This record gives sequence, C-alpha cells and structure tokens, in this order.
Amino acid sequence: MTFDRIGLQVPQILLPKPGTDMQRWAVIACDQYTSDRNYWQRLEQQTKGAISTLNLIFPEVNLEDDDAEQRIEKINANMENYLADGSLVEQPAGFILLDRKTAHVDSRKGLILALDLEQYDYNKGAQSLIRATEGTILDRLPPRIKVRRNAPIELPHIMVLIDDPKRTVIEPLFEEKLETVYDFELLENGGHLTGYRVDNPQLIAQVASALEALADPQAYRDKYQVDDEVMLYAMGDGNHSFATAKAIWEQLKEEADDKVAIMDHPARFALVELVNVHDSGLEFEAIHRVLFAVNNANMLTEMERFFSQRGTPFSFVPCDSLADAEQQATSTDKQHSFHCVLAGKFGLCCIDQPEYTLVVATLQAFLDQYLANNPQTRIDYIHGNQSVTDLGSQDDCAGFYLPAISKHDLFKTIILDGALPRKTFSMGEADEKRFYLECRKIK
Repeated sequence: MTFDRIGLQVPQILLPKPGTDMQRWAVIACDQYTSDRNYWQRLEQQTKGAISTLNLIFPEVNLEDDDAEQRIEKINANMENYLADGSLVEQPAGFILLDRKTAHVDSRKGLILALDLEQYDYNKGAQSLIRATEGTILDRLPPRIKVRRNAPIELPHIMVLIDDPKRTVIEPLFEEKLETVYDFELLENGGHLTGYRVDNPQLIAQVASALEALADPQAYRDKYQVDDEVMLYAMGDGNHSFATAKAIWEQLKEEADDKVAIMDHPARFALVELVNVHDSGLEFEAIHRVLFAVNNANMLTEMERFFSQRGTPFSFVPCDSLADAEQQATSTDKQHSFHCVLAGKFGLCCIDQPEYTLVVATLQAFLDQYLANNPQTRIDYIHGNQSVTDLGSQDDCAGFYLPAISKHDLFKTIILDGALPRKTFSMGEADEKRFYLECRKIK
C-alpha cells in the first residue's frame, strides 16, 4: 500500500525469527566509532556464533582495509543465507512503532516505514518532498553502493525528521493497544528498545492522514512564510545511506527495459525510522572534527593566512585547560570562536567578521582547503567531547570542538537556506544512534 502524495509506503518488514537473541542481533550504525576498532572488535566477540546484523553491514572503521571486496561478498551471502534458512521472517504489511531509552534520555519515539526515493533529491537547491539537511559527500557513496547493489535486503540506520509540533503522527499511536514485537536491552550502553506492531488499517490511515495534513501546501506556506514546494521530510541520520538507495534506484530505472513496470520495483522505496523533531527525547549534538597526521604549527599558520585573505582576521589563544577554552568560546554574528586540542594542548580559535552563519561552516571552509593541500592529513567526524580530547591529545593530531545547533530551527533553516555544511549536527550521542534491526526485501 502506498500513499503517493506523501511519498509513503506501508512496508512488509522482515524481523528475526522467534527465539532470536535480540541483544546480539541488533548492532549500532556502521558510521559510528569510525576511529575505534576496539568497539567493533568487542561486537565481534559479543555476537560470535549468533545471527546478527553485524554480519550484514560494513563498519566504516574497516573501509580502508585490504579485504573490502571479500567482505562485501560475504555480507551479501549472509543476507541470502538469512533469507533461505528462515532467520528472517516477513511480517504482515505495517509499521513498527519504537520507544528507545538511552543513557541520556528516558524515551525517544519513532516509526519504521518506507519512503519513496522518487521524491528525494539531495542536490543543492532541491525542492523535493524529502530533502537532505546536510551536504552529501559523493565520495562516500561508492563503497555503500557496492554493498547495496547486489544486496537482497536492506536494513536501515536512517532516521528521517518531520516537523510536527502538535504531535499528530507518531505520538497518538502510543495510546493504542498494540502487539509488542520486541523488548530488550541493546549492547554497548545502547539503552533499551521496544517495538510495537502497527498493522491495523485504521491506524495506518490515521498516520497517512496526519502526514497529509502536514504536507498541505497552504498550511505549509503559512507555517514557514514561503512560496516554495512542500518539504515534509528532512534527513536526520543516515543521509548517505539514503543517497545510496537513491543512486541504486536511479541505476535500476536507467537499465530497465520496461520503464513502466520498473516503477513497482521494491528498490524504489527505502526503509527508515521517522522521528518528530519535537520529540522530547531527541537532542541535537555537535559533530566535532579530528585531524590525524597534521603539523599543528603549520596548520595554525595556514589557518591565519586562509582567514586573513578572506578579510576575516584569525587569532589563536592558548588555554590552560579544556574548561578554560570552553568558557572563552562564545560566538556572535561578528565573531566565531571554537576551542581545540592540538597534540594535548588546548586553545581557542577566533574569527572576526565571519562569512558564514554557522561556526561549523566557518571551520569546514578552512579544513576543506587544508586537506586538499595536505593529502597526508586525514579527518574524522567525532561524537562526544571526550573522544575529541583523547584523539586530539595524541602526537600529530588536532581536535576541534563545535557547538550544537537548535533542533527547533532546523526545518526553517533548510527551507530558507538549503542544506547545511556536511556533518553539522548529530541526533544524540554516539551510543544513541539507531541500531540495525528491521529489514526489508529490495529484490
């Protein structure tokens, strides 16, 4: 069942067979702990001998390993085996309602459904129903495309946001008596996850009707004071996974002999978790930057030159401690400041008369040029201050701490200004990220 006007499909979800150890089945998104091999090695030990989504994903920490092609082949083979041996069981068409407790919040609510890739465009200036919130890094797509191209199933860590201040879409479902389909503790401080089946036609219609009301063109234009096309869905987490699904779908359409029949292909849709940006359990966290193999003295010199050439003078202030640097890091329209740790020494970077609205955009503009001129230096995007401090305290490393943006400004900012700089915000801390669990056939 599909609702074309709101880009919604009621999916047939695959869940692990009854009796599965759900704690060992579900693992965190592949783009987390990308500089922490120990985390992923612990998962391998914890899930050893069990059916697990760890066997179905390619952790980004391993992307540069020599066995990438063999790993992808094994992932696809594992998917085929899980389908063939009954490890995955197809459920009646419907949604899954989620309630996630983490170490940081008591409850974060979500709804698993499928969205139409025909109504998604990640390009700059897009006016599509589903839009990217951050710049899409195209060179991050090829390894993901390799995994998905021959995959018989998808399993998402994608979280998509709706702007529903009156809580009309997801929250009313918690007032219903629903069947519990899973209820368990997640690994590695992931919290507790409960899922409920939503397959009653009246409740499905209720969800669709509420989304249609949010997508009403006149209501939308009155709400945001714009004349643009409606944006109902904004990418939260997993933008590159959603973009990968889009790329595969476009390839399938291009290669299809029957251009009409292909439109019913299951790969036209992608499974996601829908989250209300106004959910009290949803917090936006900053995504920090860490550089590896960097000459910090040279970098500061280059930073001063970069900003001075733009007429936005740069200054660096050494600080005695992280707390001292944090206390001094205040930004206004006329100055951006952010604290850093350079091989264990803390400091404050200040830029006067910045070109950009967001601090992250100011820093990223420099980092893009610096990395292009210094190919030996590698960047990683890090969640959590402590991880930045730990990594930035190593020799030849630098860590930059960035402020979080307000979640309540997200939709209007995207509508008015377009996609934000890449890796601008994170929906919660690293251990709050979505865990792989539900699957869906895409072939």
